[in-house]
Amino acid sequence: MIWWQVLILLISLAAIIFGADWLVDGASAIARRFKVSEFVIGLTIVGMGTSAPELVVSLVGAFEGNADVAIGNVVGSNIFNTLLILGVTALVLPIAISPGTRRKDIPVNILASLLVLGLGMTATLMHFGDNLLGRIDAAVLLLVFALYMWHSFAKGEKTDEEASGKEMKLFRAILFVIIGLAALIAGGKFFVDSATNIAHAIGVSDKFIAITILAGGTSAPELATCIVAAIKKRGQLALGNIIGSNIFNLLLILGCAGLVQPISFGSIDLVDAGALLGSVLLLMLSLFTGKKNSLDRWEGAVLVAAWCAYMGWLIYEII
Repeated sequence: MIWWQVLILLISLAAIIFGADWLVDGASAIARRFKVSEFVIGLTIVGMGTSAPELVVSLVGAFEGNADVAIGNVVGSNIFNTLLILGVTALVLPIAISPGTRRKDIPVNILASLLVLGLGMTATLMHFGDNLLGRIDAAVLLLVFALYMWHSFAKGEKTDEEASGKEMKLFRAILFVIIGLAALIAGGKFFVDSATNIAHAIGVSDKFIAITILAGGTSAPELATCIVAAIKKRGQLALGNIIGSNIFNLLLILGCAGLVQPISFGSIDLVDAGALLGSVLLLMLSLFTGKKNSLDRWEGAVLVAAWCAYMGWLIYEII
């Protein structure tokens, strides 16, 4: 019954919103408690947690002999993350970009995108060999990910913000993070399932569902977390969440899936690859425009416009 699916959709949306609220509060409290920057917490705990749906989808597909689902899932999610989510977040609240993020994290995001595309698509573009991300390639991705995570914690920016007496206790902050992540992941899953059922009930095609509901649904945790973080003026947490999710997707998820079974890039064309690389290059260009130390509202509008153009192209292809 369609009304039952609508009810599930609304409950799932509420779970996503409340989960994001608890996750942001808990993660911010942990950052202040250990004097770690909110960006690093967003990059690691929040970024990995909100990417859990992509990890589960990719690993399940790999173990079932369909690792190729991972590449479409990762490419679509990263484009959605950078163009739409970060763009909308900047529209809500301009995001400050620290010197460390400019020097290291955004360039690593670009290099990870180039590395994945280089390893997986070079053979296709050069018209020789296969277009597989093999196990050795996957091991390289995992090694780069491990080095980056080590550097983020060992050399990451610290904060001088003290935890006040009114700050929530550490146990409660950790509980908020765990419950928030659980609500985001469960809410995201039921949101996608119910939205897909509603779309089928009103006669929407499977291809349209795939490039809209499914592509956006797996990134719903990142979207909710970033908007809540922006409203709470925790822009660094939002930025760390997106960059962390992107790097997590490219290096860890594809690395793990590729170790289980080599991944074919046959479903990724030049437009998809260009959109992935173009999204991170647009973010990089924002460092040299406007105030140079923040992602301003007009730059967020450019990111959202680029996402609309890419979605328009995908819809045009299937019509």
